[in-house]
Amino acid sequence: MLNKIVNTLAILASALLLVSGLRWLVDPEGAAAGLGMPLLDGIARSTQIGDLMAFFIVAGAFGLVGIMRDIPSLLYTPAALVGAAALFRILATVVHDATLATQMIAVEAIMLVIFVAAARRVGHQG
Repeated sequence: MLNKIVNTLAILASALLLVSGLRWLVDPEGAAAGLGMPLLDGIARSTQIGDLMAFFIVAGAFGLVGIMRDIPSLLYTPAALVGAAALFRILATVVHDATLATQMIAVEAIMLVIFVAAARRVGHQG
């Protein structure tokens, strides 16, 4: 039963990441606003949309494929990405005086735990 709960949470987290990534394609201004930033102009917009879309799509896709195909190693990719994002947000606060994004860090930390737990449980019965 616990495996099903963890897998379901990992699927939901993956879907959230994928939707966030696709939002950069169809509504980049809304996606940017959702992360507390303006949509930039010129080459900066290309970088902003391309890099953030890649982050979210890759994390979500690896999470879904890892769960659906029972490949635990794939679940460490979204875990590493969201975990690093949380860590680097904290570093941005400490090193560059950025506002501490507590809510975003909390979501990333929860996703990190979900993906690591799923990686440890994929392929196990129970």
